[in-house]
Amino acid sequence: MNYVSDIIPQYSADSPTRNVNLFRNGANQAVRIPKEFELPGKQATMRRVGNRLIIDLIEPVHARGSPAALLAALTELSKFGPIDEEFPDVDEGLLLLDVLTSVKTDE
Repeated sequence: MNYVSDIIPQYSADSPTRNVNLFRNGANQAVRIPKEFELPGKQATMRRVGNRLIIDLIEPVHARGSPAALLAALTELSKFGPIDEEFPDVDEGLLLLDVLTSVKTDE
């Protein structure tokens, strides 16, 4: 599945101001978003602050178990950085497997 973010270049946060036309689309007022202001993804939230409309991107939710979900999870985990702690010896104090199997064969 292709997202808009896959096909449009990343623009700087300081894009120049553009005049746009508002129009009606059925019962809704709409605005055509110029190419340099396109957002990646398929969904966003909108809120009004005074005279301004603020549009925030909603990060896509990937299907559980999908490659996209795995990639998103690994990306989030990579933000934590490497773990410098020594992994604990979980076998400490347990009998060795070789000892256990030799006991069974001797019986």
